Amino acid sequence: MNVTLLGSGTCVPRLARSACAVLVETKAAKILLDLGPGTMRRLLRCDVSIFDLTHIFLSHFHPDHSAELVPLLFATKYPDPLARARPLHLLGGSGLKRFYKALQGAYGDWIVLPAGQLLVGEIDTLGGETLHFDDFKLTARPVAHRPESLACRIEDADGTVVAYSGDTEPCPGLVEAARRADLFICESAMPDEHKVPGHLTPRLAGQMAAQAQARRLVLTHLYPACDGVDIVKQAQGTYKGPVLAAEDLMNFVLP
Repeated sequence: MNVTLLGSGTCVPRLARSACAVLVETKAAKILLDLGPGTMRRLLRCDVSIFDLTHIFLSHFHPDHSAELVPLLFATKYPDPLARARPLHLLGGSGLKRFYKALQGAYGDWIVLPAGQLLVGEIDTLGGETLHFDDFKLTARPVAHRPESLACRIEDADGTVVAYSGDTEPCPGLVEAARRADLFICESAMPDEHKVPGHLTPRLAGQMAAQAQARRLVLTHLYPACDGVDIVKQAQGTYKGPVLAAEDLMNFVLP
């Protein structure tokens, strides 16, 4: 499994940090976890075309996690509506179909792909679900941020697991999604001393990783307030495993 952090930032425009997005590559799939503004250009830096993507998972519908969906669908349809050879699975929590319909209300047929090219799969946010695909399974669990918010874990055919938090407060669903993950990509929006509602801090992310017994923790979704603060040290106060602060295009090859 190959994992690339396409965007480690937030809604704040920054040259060094694009908005939230993670690319997970298995032997048979290329899975995009969130796609905030700037994601498609980051994909090109990885030599990945939008037509290579097989799955998109939206942790929730805030713009810094979903705003590049419209440009991606538009670029998929034009100029060549037949360029996509495989269906694209769009996955997200309860309300995804309504969210997509609302986007169609604004953009019309410009974002409606030819029949069979886009498969929209709405996941039950109350209980979560496990979905099985060619060579991986995706398990989504509800987390405490928005009504549709989900964390997810992706397990490939070899049993390797990457977990992704989306945005959340500490909660049981997050621990369950990250249980014994080889790589836990966890939001840590603000330093410990600047906790804001709906988000984790490094110390809290460390607590979640420790409870989940995750093997490695990466702190992401970093606001400018994290600059100049040793957020890794803050996380190490509650988690004794390896910790990294995310950077755009940081890559992990997982056994």
